[in-house]
Formats: sequence, C-alpha cells, structure tokens
Amino acid sequence: MIGLIFTFGTETVEVRIEDKNVLFRTSQFHAFTSIDGIKLDKVGVIREFPELKGNDDWQKIARNRFKEKINKMKTEEEIAKYIVGDLTKYGYRPLYFQKQGHRPVKL
Repeated sequence: MIGLIFTFGTETVEVRIEDKNVLFRTSQFHAFTSIDGIKLDKVGVIREFPELKGNDDWQKIARNRFKEKINKMKTEEEIAKYIVGDLTKYGYRPLYFQKQGHRPVKL
C-alpha cells in the first residue's frame, strides 16, 4: 500500500493505492472513495481529453479511461508516480509519500 498527501488551495487530499485500487479522500470526508465517488472538473477533463467536449457522458468516459490506464500499470510505485505527475499539472501540491511499513517521505 502507498499513501500520498496533496494540498489544493486550503484542501488536503489523500490518495491511497492498494494493488490496482486507487482511493481518494479529502479533508472534509472521513471515508475513502474510488474515482467513481469524486467530482471531476469538466474544464480539467476537457483539457486532458478535448474530444469529450460536447459529450454528455464526459464524466463516465473520463473515469473509464482513468481505470484503464491504472490497470495497464504493473506496480503501485508506477501508479503513484503517474498520480503525482497528473495531479501536479492541475495545481495539486504533493506533500508526502509513504509506503506501508515505512516512514513518510516529504516530497
């Protein structure tokens, strides 16, 4: 298991990676949720996938593409590296990285 902590403005976002499962939690909620349970920003999705502009199912398609990309990755470290890179380009600041059984590393 790998844990990542980000900040976005005043909000803290925690990402937990267990095998191929990627779970998200914000500072407002106590439970983790999958990509299906989080609100996606339409502007960010359209920036990533311009062909979805005008498509009413843009959220569903974006979530499916995220799941497909994660399933193609082989290790938790590879998934963590992808998530850090992806969230960083949208303004999230990575703070900590922690593998299960190890101390957190400040990023």
